[in-house]
Amino acid sequence: MRSLNLWPTPNSFSPPLSVVYNYSLPPSPSPLRSHHSLTQHPLRCAVLGAGYAGLSVVWHLLKHSPKELNIRIDLYDEVGIGGGASGVSGGLLHPYSPKVKLLWEGSQCWKETMKLLRVAEEASLSYSNDCIVGESAEDMKAFVAQKRGILRPATDLKNMTKVIDNVKTCLPSCRVETLNNKEAQILVPDLCLPFTTAFYMPEALCINSQNYLQALFRGCENLVKESSTLDSGQKQLTLHKRSIHRLSEFEGEYDAVIVCLGAKVNILPEICGRLPLRTCRGVIAHLELPDYRREAYPEGGPSILSDAWIAVQGPRSLDVGSTWEWKSINSSPNVSTDEASKALEELLPKASAIYPGIKDWVFTGARAGLRAMPPVTSHGSLPLLGCIDDFMGRNHSCKYWLFGGLGSRGLLYHGWLGNLMAHAVLSCNEEVIPSELTSWKNIKP
Repeated sequence: MRSLNLWPTPNSFSPPLSVVYNYSLPPSPSPLRSHHSLTQHPLRCAVLGAGYAGLSVVWHLLKHSPKELNIRIDLYDEVGIGGGASGVSGGLLHPYSPKVKLLWEGSQCWKETMKLLRVAEEASLSYSNDCIVGESAEDMKAFVAQKRGILRPATDLKNMTKVIDNVKTCLPSCRVETLNNKEAQILVPDLCLPFTTAFYMPEALCINSQNYLQALFRGCENLVKESSTLDSGQKQLTLHKRSIHRLSEFEGEYDAVIVCLGAKVNILPEICGRLPLRTCRGVIAHLELPDYRREAYPEGGPSILSDAWIAVQGPRSLDVGSTWEWKSINSSPNVSTDEASKALEELLPKASAIYPGIKDWVFTGARAGLRAMPPVTSHGSLPLLGCIDDFMGRNHSCKYWLFGGLGSRGLLYHGWLGNLMAHAVLSCNEEVIPSELTSWKNIKP
C-alpha cells in the first residue's frame, strides 16, 4: 500500500553512520559477533521497559544485527507497550528549546525519529490491510493524523532578539516562522499573544504516543517476520508482561541486559540511588467541546506551546499539560479526583491566557506519568547512556547497559539514542556512544 508520506523528508542525503554520528563503529567481528554463530546459541538480549527507549533499542537491534546472527530479544514491561510515562506523554515533537534554539544534536535526533515514525506508519498501514472483518485499525493509524504544526507564543521581550536570531538557524526540515498577531490569528482565530509575536513550526508534529508505540512494536514484529523469509539468522522477539525486581534475575540467561525503565529504574536495588536523576510527576488533562458548541478548534490548527501546552487531538478534542510535581514517586497513570482538580486549577488559567476559547471546553479525564529528569549540562539536559557493569560487581557473565533520563524529550531523543545503544550492545563497545551521554558517570547522585 502506498505510504501516506506525512513525515517531513530531510533535504540532504544522509551520509554513512560513521559520518552522521561523528563516531566510528568498531571493526567486525566484534566480541559479541564472533562469539555467536549459526551453530551456537543466539545472542540473547533482555530489554527492560516498553516505552520510547525500549522499543527504539529493540527495533535497532533487530535492524542492525548482522544478517547471519541469530538473535533473541525478550522485552519486559509489567504493563505492556507504552504502559509508563512514554504512553501518556503529550506527543509534541520538534527539535528546539523554549528559546527556539536547536537542541544538542537536534538535527540528528529529528532525522532518526522521523525514520521511526515512518516505520510505525508503514506498520499501521500493513495492519490495516491485514485486519479481519469487524476488527478496526483506526487506533493504530490515529497517530499519523496530527500533522498540524506547533505554535509557540513569545512569552517575554527580554530574549526576543536572541530568539529571532535562533529562528534564522532553524532546520530546513523543521522550519520556524516568525508570525505577528494577525498572521497567528489566521491559524487560530481566538489566539491571544501577550507580546504580539509567535513562532510557528509547520513541520512539527503532535503524536498520539500510545498508538505510535503500539505501531512501532508491530514494526519490530514485521522485522522478525521478514527475517524468517530471508536466508539469514533467526530473529525472535517476545513481550513479557511481568514485574522486574532485580537485575540479578537475568544473570546467566542473557548476554546483554538493556535497562530502559525511565523513572522506575529506582525499583532495582543494584541501581537505586546511584543515578543523577530527579523524578517529576506530570498530569495531563483531556478536554472536549460540548456538542452544543459550534466553534470547534480550527481544522488543521496548530498545537500550542506555552506555560501550559495544548496538544490538539481533533477539532473537538484537546490535551492540556503538564503539571510538575518534583520528587514524586507515584508512577501510576491514574489520577484521583483531587489531583485532577488541582491540575486543572494550575493548567487552565495558563492555557486560557493564550487560547481564551478553552474556557468553553469540558474536562473529561486525566492521566499522569512519572518522568526521570537528567541533570543539566553545558549542552542542556541530556539522557544517560552507557555500560553499567560496575554496578553489578565483578562476578557476572552478562553485560548491563543503561538508557534512561529521557525527561520530557523522549519522543525527540529516542530514535537516535536507541540506534547508538543498539550499536554499543552489538559491538560490546561503549565508546560508540558520544562522551556527552556517558559523562553522567562523573556526577555524584
